[in-house]
Amino acid sequence: MRRTWLSRSAAVAKLGARVGGNYASTAARKVFASAERRTELDRRREMKTAQQVADELGQMKGALMKLGQMASYLHEGLPEHLRAALSQLQSDAPPMAPELAAEVIEAELGSPPDKLFIEWDPVPIAAASIGQVHRAIAIDPATGTERPVAVKVQYPGVDAAIEADLRNADLIGTVLKQGFSGLDPAEMVDEIKRRLVEELDYRIEARNQAAFANFYRGHPFIGIPRVIRGLSSRRVITSELINGARWSDILERDQAERDRVGEILFRFVFRSLYRMRAFNADPHPGNYIFGDDGRVWFLDFGLVRYFDRTEMDVFTRMVRAAAYDDDAATYRATLEEIGMLRAGAPVDTADVADYFFNFYEPVRTDREITWSPSYSSRIVRHTFDRTSPISQYATVPRAFVFIQRINLGLYALLGELTASGNYRRIAEELWPFTDATASTTLGEAEAAWIASRPRRGHRGQ
Repeated sequence: MRRTWLSRSAAVAKLGARVGGNYASTAARKVFASAERRTELDRRREMKTAQQVADELGQMKGALMKLGQMASYLHEGLPEHLRAALSQLQSDAPPMAPELAAEVIEAELGSPPDKLFIEWDPVPIAAASIGQVHRAIAIDPATGTERPVAVKVQYPGVDAAIEADLRNADLIGTVLKQGFSGLDPAEMVDEIKRRLVEELDYRIEARNQAAFANFYRGHPFIGIPRVIRGLSSRRVITSELINGARWSDILERDQAERDRVGEILFRFVFRSLYRMRAFNADPHPGNYIFGDDGRVWFLDFGLVRYFDRTEMDVFTRMVRAAAYDDDAATYRATLEEIGMLRAGAPVDTADVADYFFNFYEPVRTDREITWSPSYSSRIVRHTFDRTSPISQYATVPRAFVFIQRINLGLYALLGELTASGNYRRIAEELWPFTDATASTTLGEAEAAWIASRPRRGHRGQ
């Protein structure tokens, strides 16, 4: 397993080296070049690096690429140089040439960007996992007024590369099976395939983003950019442009502000899960913008998982047994019912509780806690602990594949913030089986928002 993972990781590191080499060699040539020649060199480099990214995404196997993105912001467990290489796929992918972006837009929307938009900036302002984002000004069809917008354009060829490689994604199951003897990887692999194929279609992302924007309309501290549907398609998505601070800026602010951000992230994840029956399963720092008005804006809804009432009933019973009632027997019975633990496995119920209750530790006790990088890393190591007898009999059902992703990612971000607070009391405001009053200033603001909104037309309301 280690050799396979390292070979895949080496491919990303090699990509980073090649892209860096392109930049370095281009910079060297530009020293003695004319202005016209420098522009030509930049364009050649952009074309070359865009093609390398598209090629490498295919070679990486789509699902491993996404798992690699998650690993890139977990603090421990990966060498520093490897984590840095993986993070290039997260936020610093090289730009495609302006001509390529314009070609994608014209093919998708019927006209080049300079005809569709009042203003169009050919230089991207951000990179997404499979595309890049441009700033523009458009006429908003809803209001007839000019509006700054963000236009995400998918890298040409990435969809075909990933879709082709996902046909061979059973390799993931083979690798995971080597490390976890109790794992049945079939549902896990199928779930990863489904979600990644969905992420390639920006029309699905637009519907997801619209659903979240509708749910959180008027929220006091959570914002979702509105999608401009007339300027969106399968490979282009246009939404209102949000300006503000980024994650690195927040990490430089005082602890009170970081505590506030941590609480907002926690509330967004679990408010969405328990009341909307959905969550955005891609919790990395590049997906947040921090507005001057105190709102946190959430971006990128390509990887969203919706849950039915039966699945939500299971989640609710599990969190109640583990975190609220401290009921190991009921928790184990639920695990066996859904197939997460082999029925009748020869392990003590106390050991089952000891293994799984670790995930609920921050909300099991009514106390102030401080999240730390060491805690999030310990949870990661605990998740993949092959020495535990539980790992021989445990597997991951379909509904839990991305639940685990969001938990590990959220824990890592809260640890990076070193966020403090009484998360048991915050959780009680969000759990559907409790009726707790607001425990924080943010909780009071959210309670007022809930009281003022119509209780119809939303999942879970």
